[in-house]
Amino acid sequence: MAIPSVFLKLHDADSVVLARLTAPAGSLWSPSDGAPAVVARERIEMGHKMAIRPIAQGETIYKFGQPMGFATAPIQAGDWVHSHNVDMVELTRDYQFCTGVKELPPANEVRTFQGYRRADGRAATRNYIAVVSTVNCSATSSRYIVNAFDQSILKDFPNIDGVIALTHKGGCSFEYGGSDHRQLARTLAGYARHANIGAYLLLGLGCETGQASFLDEQFHLVQLGNSGATAKKPLIMNIQEVGGVAKTVRRGIEALHELLPEVNNVQRVPIPVSEIILGTNCGGSDGYSGVSANPALGIASDLLVAQGGTSILAEIPEIYGGEHLLTRRAVSKKVGEKLIERIHWWEEYAGKFGATIDNNPSVGNKAGGLTTIFEKSLGAIAKGGTAPLRAVYEYAEPVTEKGFVIMDTPGNDPTSVTGIVAGGANVVVFTTGRGSCFGSKPTPTIKVSTNSLTYSRMEDDMDMNAGTILDGEKSVEEVGREIFEKIISVASGEKTKSEVQGIGDEEFAPWVPGPIF
Repeated sequence: MAIPSVFLKLHDADSVVLARLTAPAGSLWSPSDGAPAVVARERIEMGHKMAIRPIAQGETIYKFGQPMGFATAPIQAGDWVHSHNVDMVELTRDYQFCTGVKELPPANEVRTFQGYRRADGRAATRNYIAVVSTVNCSATSSRYIVNAFDQSILKDFPNIDGVIALTHKGGCSFEYGGSDHRQLARTLAGYARHANIGAYLLLGLGCETGQASFLDEQFHLVQLGNSGATAKKPLIMNIQEVGGVAKTVRRGIEALHELLPEVNNVQRVPIPVSEIILGTNCGGSDGYSGVSANPALGIASDLLVAQGGTSILAEIPEIYGGEHLLTRRAVSKKVGEKLIERIHWWEEYAGKFGATIDNNPSVGNKAGGLTTIFEKSLGAIAKGGTAPLRAVYEYAEPVTEKGFVIMDTPGNDPTSVTGIVAGGANVVVFTTGRGSCFGSKPTPTIKVSTNSLTYSRMEDDMDMNAGTILDGEKSVEEVGREIFEKIISVASGEKTKSEVQGIGDEEFAPWVPGPIF
């Protein structure tokens, strides 16, 4: 097998190449057209970029065949290209609508997974009981209730994956019925009625703005139950009404004990893969994310969509600068314009705090080779494959459309995945270059490393290694198919690395963007 070059050129129009491994000064990149080799004038760290031709100050720099930034100083061929000589300057995007819609060919065979069928007909991949805290004031009580259900209790109920407390820092000090209240309520309701929650208790303090009764009335909540079960009203407790923390904890434990046999009374059955709702997210991204793991996940996303399933691309701030590529895939101008409207909302939102969206790439992102949000976005979009864009949802909105869709979430990982899961995602695939240790109960999270070094260093946390693409061992298509098969296996009950380690209780992080009064 030929040894891969230390540098990768990703598109014919690019003015930079990517270092597959750390390249010492003097390393060579040889163009495929036989032109003279470019010599690295300095050390280029793995995941970082080297110029392959002179770039004038103010000139656009291209990666993935798209603008990723502008030179702030003259750059010579062989120079390291990063934050010290690149900046993001506002550019005009060509927002075309519906011009790049290409329907995917239908799947050759109908695939199934082994899932739980709920009473309302939806498909579940896990089976949890939840205590949903309406306000931070009931968070500790929620934890006390959940702590009573350790393995010594659950061992007698093998079909229950766990009892979880969905706690957060908000629930009060905002306008009753206002946008923040509605968004938090939509998120909490999305978890309460999630297919992976077999039963739940709503627990409040009693005097908070975010009342449990508001959730019940606005979202018509019922206990989900298993196939054939009769729908029941939700359990609601308020600490002030019950008579304090100790009494509430005792009553909550008693109530959940009564639910255990019914929630456990479920078996996995064959369910079409079309009922998988996939959430995609990236965190701890590096310069390889857009080359290995993200495009491979895009292949898996297309395979799922071809089966009739749903794939959610999120993190709108990490679409910024590449959204014009997605508007072309919109099935209607209305869908494309909704995406642009969300982009403009984020520009205005960042401006209120004297920030710009280019503040998004983190310290770790930049250490891993990502320079601007444009570059990060071009790689992040690859998670969405090539399928037509059928809908754009606001944060935690129920996802009802089949196919490829977008949800407006922040780039912050726990906050983003919380919105995706509230929208109904029953499997999440999370790509990472630096090594994010993430879980998201009640939905299993498959973590895919972008490079072999991170995978080998964090093998207990990474489910899959897309670094085999960079190593020349496998193609993007091959790894994409492996991710698709892993999605089916995990949906059928295979435990992810984060589940094995019990990760996912602390990552529930509802997004409330407004002020606290």
